[in-house]
Amino acid sequence: MKNIIKSFLFIHLLLLSNISFAQDITVEMLNKQGDEVMVYSKKIIRINVGEKVLWKSTDPGHNVEFIPGGVPEGVSDFRSNMSKDAEYKFDKPGIYAYQCTPHKVMGMIGFVVVGNDKSNLEAIKKIKYMGLSKKVASQLIPQL
Repeated sequence: MKNIIKSFLFIHLLLLSNISFAQDITVEMLNKQGDEVMVYSKKIIRINVGEKVLWKSTDPGHNVEFIPGGVPEGVSDFRSNMSKDAEYKFDKPGIYAYQCTPHKVMGMIGFVVVGNDKSNLEAIKKIKYMGLSKKVASQLIPQL
């Protein structure tokens, strides 16, 4: 009986430890970072299914929205308010392409890879990126 209780406690602690180690990520929306202007602090994020990303409105005038065609099939549109923090819980694996609505032509884009699933990579490559986002996307996509 003692061994059964120990086994139960071990399994219970193991399950709790997986929950407590979920790694939510914060991305800052910035006017400047190093030599770059109008940029997210992290351009590629890798998370597990069920984790969240918080986009922090560190500098005003930014938002985050999923790029049309740049999310796994069945995922709804997402667009935050300007100059407000935004959070999104990623419940579906795949690659999510996002941008700042007013600064997408300046290259303010990023990607979230959920569950290391790259099944929609070809769709990500076919997005019609605007302005400097074309160059940024061409540099980031091979790193996905």
